[in-house]
Amino acid sequence: MSTPVRAVICDFGGVLTTPLIQAFSAYQDHSGISPEQLGTAMANGAAELEGANPLYELECGRITEGRFLDILRIHLEPLLGHRPELHRFSELYFEALDPNLPMIELMAAARDRGHRMAMLTNNVREWEPLWRAFLPVDEIFETVVDSGFVGMRKPEPEIYRLTVDRLDGIEAGECLFIDDMEVNCEAARAEGLQAVQFHDNERTIPEIESALQMRGSDRQ
Repeated sequence: MSTPVRAVICDFGGVLTTPLIQAFSAYQDHSGISPEQLGTAMANGAAELEGANPLYELECGRITEGRFLDILRIHLEPLLGHRPELHRFSELYFEALDPNLPMIELMAAARDRGHRMAMLTNNVREWEPLWRAFLPVDEIFETVVDSGFVGMRKPEPEIYRLTVDRLDGIEAGECLFIDDMEVNCEAARAEGLQAVQFHDNERTIPEIESALQMRGSDRQ
């Protein structure tokens, strides 16, 4: 029998929002730059960062959004035949996302039932005002661990330990971690957390409610 859940640690993008693939597709439609071209540019740009992935460095706050976009511009140029502007990158990304209201309601209900609540997100420091506008973050979550501010990212084990430590008095095994990426869930389990991979509301919300010993009617 699993340990009763006393705390919920929830991802942001792709869990409390519509799927992130929608945002990438919208940017591709606007710019004409394919995900494969972006991936190649990032891989080639790693040489400028001593082999580090530019996206990971951005998400850990070790480079700015401006530096990240400069790296992409330089390394997209030979692929596209011109140096792209990449203007409105973040705005287009967030315009393509919508709040996932059923999951937001579920997190609020978990808080109301006395669960301790934390958000753990791989994100970009400069994007904080944009993503916080999606939901009442501070009303639901007592602590937010944002990779862009703490210098580490999922699935690094240290970021799970930091999040649990911020939930003072809670043990790792008493936490339910929710994320849309299995690699992040696997890393959480390796640190002793319970974890549920988010697929869609219909499949995952009942699984979360079961883990929290809630009923659907608890959210009405």
